[in-house]
Amino acid sequence: MYANYHTHTARCKHATGTEREYIEAAIKAGYRVLGFADHGTYLIDGYDFRIRMLPEETAEYIATLGRLRDEYIDDIEIHIGFELEYYPAYFDRTIEYLKKFDYEYLILGQHYIDDGAEKAHVMKRGCGEEMLTKYVDTVIAGINTGRFSYVAHPDVVNFAGDDDFYRAEMKRLCLAAKKMNLPLELNCVGVKQERCYPNEKFWRIAGDVGNKVIIGVDAHYPEAFLEKETVRRCEEISRKFELFPLRELKFVNPRF
Repeated sequence: MYANYHTHTARCKHATGTEREYIEAAIKAGYRVLGFADHGTYLIDGYDFRIRMLPEETAEYIATLGRLRDEYIDDIEIHIGFELEYYPAYFDRTIEYLKKFDYEYLILGQHYIDDGAEKAHVMKRGCGEEMLTKYVDTVIAGINTGRFSYVAHPDVVNFAGDDDFYRAEMKRLCLAAKKMNLPLELNCVGVKQERCYPNEKFWRIAGDVGNKVIIGVDAHYPEAFLEKETVRRCEEISRKFELFPLRELKFVNPRF
């Protein structure tokens, strides 16, 4: 691949390695563009920061990557962003907080649907119709904020139910993304770990709708960039449904 915009750091508490190690691995693998989008902070009273960076870590995250961007300017193009859920009750205040920092983009990665409590994980086995509908509603609302540059692992829901219902709900998501011109991500972690995604039922819908697609390494350790087989398998899925992954991403300005 030429570019990846989904790279984490140890600040999210479930990734390993230094920023420099990620950069060196990406260069070794032949990447020319590298975007960091670690799990951004969220301003929620009493929040347990077990899966994302603390508010006070944000400035150091930006500063560290800024220094490395300058250091590696002749070797690779580095961009700085965040991966965020859309929690409507807390989103605006979090965006206002993030405006003070020099970052370039947001990706929408909706792992939970309970507005910040983070108990209802959509990858849990056996999600039903109510959870799927709430997930799709939440993702569409996030898309419609106009602040995200793409939707990470849109097929993350581990749905157990009627195929027609799944197709109808996920078509709503795909149409909303297409209307806003937002790419949908084929996720390498899902391939590597044999998760419930990528889900070919979803990508058939995306192919029918004609969505833009991007492949995301979703790197949680530096060596992920060297795992070319996961990328190849994502490319196979895209070709199967006549989807053609973007070479580069056009950022949506999240700081308006």
